[in-house]
Amino acid sequence: MTSQNGAGLLRPALFLDRDGVLNHDHGYVGTIDRFEWIDGAPEAIRVANDAGYLVFVVTNQSGIARGYFSQPQFLELMEHLRHDLAARTGGRIDDFRHCPWLPDATLSEWRKDNDWRKPGAGMLFDLMRSWPVDPSRSLMVGDKDSDLAAAASAGVEGRLFSGGNLEDFLSPLLDVELVK
Repeated sequence: MTSQNGAGLLRPALFLDRDGVLNHDHGYVGTIDRFEWIDGAPEAIRVANDAGYLVFVVTNQSGIARGYFSQPQFLELMEHLRHDLAARTGGRIDDFRHCPWLPDATLSEWRKDNDWRKPGAGMLFDLMRSWPVDPSRSLMVGDKDSDLAAAASAGVEGRLFSGGNLEDFLSPLLDVELVK
């Protein structure tokens, strides 16, 4: 089966929430100095890459709307995350989406309701329009019920990660052997 955008065969995708799944959630992590990988997260991404999954990050970032950090700081952090991941494991994040909008934002430029904000599925749908994703073979991993609700709305299986080692959690779900 080919994708609508002609990009070739549809592939499974792994959609990952960021705070609480990829990094420890210290509350509004928007700068490099506050980012700390969850155990096994870089390795989990590499396992997904090796298994042929597209890997995406989908993250609400109300810290931007609240003025805790800026959009450029967030984008710098995401670039750092991609470079650090590649250096650690050779892993790759194919793309990411974030939602800085918040209905009651402190900063007026970010004050609006938006279907990208989880539990809305806008970020997942946008990635599925941009990449050759097979939703029926894809997985969303999050640490909140709103992540699972977004996955369900997008027709993607969702799993709740409650902590521990992400590689140990994820590898059986992708039906791959742990690489140790």
